[in-house]
Amino acid sequence: MAKAKAKPSDKVKITLVRSVIGHNHDVRETVKSLGLRKLNSSAIQAKTPDILGKIRRVAHMVIVEEVAE
Repeated sequence: MAKAKAKPSDKVKITLVRSVIGHNHDVRETVKSLGLRKLNSSAIQAKTPDILGKIRRVAHMVIVEEVAE
């Protein structure tokens, strides 16, 4: 029997590790739209092109992990 390949996860866990203090309004709103509020808060989001673009915009402030389902 062939081994089943692990399918890529369709969700990601995003954790805010740097403060939004000192960043411009657009960056703050992007963090807020990802469902993050306080430092070290986490949110699980679907891996869609718009979410991935938001993550890319604030990549210096967050840690992203794949979520196994």
